[in-house]
Amino acid sequence: MAFSQNKFDTAIWKVVSSISPGRVMGYGEVARAAGYPRHARMVSKAMSRSSEPLPWYRVVRSDRSLAFKVGSEAYKKQRSLLEKEGVQFTSGKAVPVYSDDDKDLDELLWGPD
Repeated sequence: MAFSQNKFDTAIWKVVSSISPGRVMGYGEVARAAGYPRHARMVSKAMSRSSEPLPWYRVVRSDRSLAFKVGSEAYKKQRSLLEKEGVQFTSGKAVPVYSDDDKDLDELLWGPD
């Protein structure tokens, strides 16, 4: 099966766009939910190719830390955007907001049945 960048990008954009305010997903989780496990390193590049604005700041490292250097302008911007949505930080790691409206974890990671 040949890899289609357009198909990959579209799948990534769909997943990133569906991350609810106050929630975060790791790069690997985004790739897996889009149907491309083991493509975590390509997620950021796919997001950068979107012509539509994406909630890029909701995508974090697998350990829930931000991918930018602590104290950098990009780090401050991402952290600020997440905090405005209610995300808290403990030891530099994002702690997402949870509610009764949250999707089932399996659906979030693997898509609907």
